[in-house]
Amino acid sequence: MSSKIGLLEKLQNGPVLCAEGYVFELERRGYIKAGAYVPEVVVDHPEAVRQLHEEFVRAGSDIVVALTYYAHREKLKAIGREDELESMNRKALQIANEVGKKHGSLVAGNICNTWAYDLANKDKSEKEVRKQYTEQVEWAAEAGIDFVLAETIEYLGEALIALEVIKKFNLPAVINFTPIYEKSKDGYDWIEACKTLKENGADVVGFNCGRGPATLLPLVKKLRDAVDGPIAAVPVPYHTTNEHPSFQFLKDENGQSAYTLGLDRFICTRHETAEFAKQADDLGVDYIGLCCGAAPHHIRAVAEALGRVTPASKYSPDLSQHALLGTAAFVKQSEKQFLEQWI
Repeated sequence: MSSKIGLLEKLQNGPVLCAEGYVFELERRGYIKAGAYVPEVVVDHPEAVRQLHEEFVRAGSDIVVALTYYAHREKLKAIGREDELESMNRKALQIANEVGKKHGSLVAGNICNTWAYDLANKDKSEKEVRKQYTEQVEWAAEAGIDFVLAETIEYLGEALIALEVIKKFNLPAVINFTPIYEKSKDGYDWIEACKTLKENGADVVGFNCGRGPATLLPLVKKLRDAVDGPIAAVPVPYHTTNEHPSFQFLKDENGQSAYTLGLDRFICTRHETAEFAKQADDLGVDYIGLCCGAAPHHIRAVAEALGRVTPASKYSPDLSQHALLGTAAFVKQSEKQFLEQWI
């Protein structure tokens, strides 16, 4: 696509930062329907997709991820838009490529869990999964993307099909499991599953979504100890706990499920996501990011925690200029009497 440094070369120069969480952020902005979470916005309001790409790059993301997450046959069939499958994918790839070219960013094709993989009907479902991945990766390859990100996969079997298809098109493969449960849905230890992917040629392996920083980092440490080569850590920016290790398990004040519309009260601050980035970097994580729930201010905090100055850093917080919390140059003497309850 261009002469820019590819993903594998870039990884040799230090961690890469990948902003994700497009469907959650666009749902909050009123462009995606919560529930199916299909990226209809790509064809209905492409300008909103382009804007978010721009914001994430400006905040420090090295990668523009084409919004083809859940733009697969299984999901589009569910909402009655299967006839727009190809046009939706090609439009998402076009937008991502245009933004990537403008900023010199890496561009990733994106595939994910299909909801078609079925252990009770393994042979038939594997053929269907392979078909769905092949059409999406083929369109991505034709668009000239730099690598393919396969993510939120919960079955090792499905992940191996994704890897097989990506490598069929001779593209670098980042394969991320979502470790909602203690093991994969087909019964594999997560670390062993990642090792299997590496042995089969995956370029980057790791985890995204499901767990927040507090419950993902211990698993990432185990992965770093067990696997050579690049690994990924892309948590959701939510306060998960040992009791509720995945954000799917979080409860509201009435003990009801908070997933997905009640998650706001669990969101991490920018300072907490910055701390995650520092800890991930210290562990030797190569591919760092944030998933569902992330917004541009989180990505900027992560980038700055990794020592970067981004275009958005021009407007990074400076509370020394605040009218009450600032320095003497900004706080009027007459206002200081009202500060007691602030600090």
